[in-house]
Amino acid sequence: MSERTKYLLDESQMPKSWYNIQADLPKALPPVLHPGTMQPVGPDDLAPLFPMELILQEVSTERDIEIPQPVQDIYKLWRPAPMYRAHRLEKALGTPAKIFYKYEGVSPAGSHKPNTAVPQAFYNAQEGVKKLTTETGAGQWGTSISFAGNIFGLEVLVFQVRVSYDQKPYRRAVMETYGARCVASPSQETVYGRQVLAERPDHPGSLGIAISEAVELAAQRDDTKYALGSVLNHVLLHQTVTGIETIQQLEMADVQADVVVGCTGGGSNFAGIAFPFIGQGLRGGKMPRIVAVEPAACPSLTRGKYAYDFGDTAHLTPLTKMHTLGSTFTPPGFHAGGLRYHGMAPLVSHVKELGLIEATSYTQGECFAAGVLFARAEGIVPAPEANHAVKGAIEEALRCKREGRSETIVFNLCGHGHFDMVAYQKYFAGELTDEQYDEKELAMALSGLPSVPSNL
Repeated sequence: MSERTKYLLDESQMPKSWYNIQADLPKALPPVLHPGTMQPVGPDDLAPLFPMELILQEVSTERDIEIPQPVQDIYKLWRPAPMYRAHRLEKALGTPAKIFYKYEGVSPAGSHKPNTAVPQAFYNAQEGVKKLTTETGAGQWGTSISFAGNIFGLEVLVFQVRVSYDQKPYRRAVMETYGARCVASPSQETVYGRQVLAERPDHPGSLGIAISEAVELAAQRDDTKYALGSVLNHVLLHQTVTGIETIQQLEMADVQADVVVGCTGGGSNFAGIAFPFIGQGLRGGKMPRIVAVEPAACPSLTRGKYAYDFGDTAHLTPLTKMHTLGSTFTPPGFHAGGLRYHGMAPLVSHVKELGLIEATSYTQGECFAAGVLFARAEGIVPAPEANHAVKGAIEEALRCKREGRSETIVFNLCGHGHFDMVAYQKYFAGELTDEQYDEKELAMALSGLPSVPSNL
């Protein structure tokens, strides 16, 4: 009898609550600071940008936060998401390891991002907000918030990083199909965008700049709020439906994870898969090795400094303690646009400092090679971002082969690459170079980190 490939949960088994890792951490997350006073920010400081319910989730230390019924109803369009045993990949690698992947590409937007886009749109609409501004890199987040905004009757304006705007026109078309407006960042629509373009008309953009533009407009109007697709605590919270489901599906397979792998840019899909496993370990259960995989050209966890920094380039946001390459750092234009962010989520950075996760980095070429191997074995073409998790899982499987160990490896295949085929075409044509960041620019960006009292 052949071994099972798909592990599917019924809708009735979908998580009813999100998991908040802050309830279980041995040491509290450092506070978010107001850049003017260097004092911890309060709800009123965040109210111009976010609805109060999301602000409360941002600071909550409750372990389980109930998923509202209207959000659950929309989740059912794609959740529970499937988990697969990668039999063919195991065979191709000749590994004794068992490889499982959670596939988030089944969502309407083709990635994990609607897991937080839907609740964010719901809470904003509930508070009477009419318009959302946001940023996007590769376009997975922009697509998702456009989808969610349309469901709840919100106008959505997306600032897409210029290099991704040019690389991925079909992502833009999907955003427009959902009713959003998408503009290239830096743009002429904001004071900060015009300032950046005046200094460098051909600026490729960065997530930090796009965030600045979106925040600038949201802060000017009472009927407009800002939505963020990664980094913040409430975003990571919403993504934990992924890991909660995965734990249930591994029980169906009668195995426990030895290694959990996720790609990291801002930290949302990684936290989504990893945090429920870490929480289980912190509460006395099995603690698997947790491996974060990031791009070598934007290595915030492996090369960044753990320090207070701004989340955006114009310095309009509060200060958070995170692994950062410096808020003025502009990563090279490699194709995993969703991973090209100067900082790592404060919670992901914190668990790294606590020694609960490991981090590694790979080049663009290595990750695309892994993605092609996976596609030829398993049939799904991963997004460039997800290729980093594929690469990390393959490396773990090859380690098991060398050591003769039959470990269980689980990774988050956080999105498909159907809108990223230009990148694959360039890879096959030998035109996809391993972009290197500028060491001098990195040093300059890190030298400009804000000065914060040493007791914080």
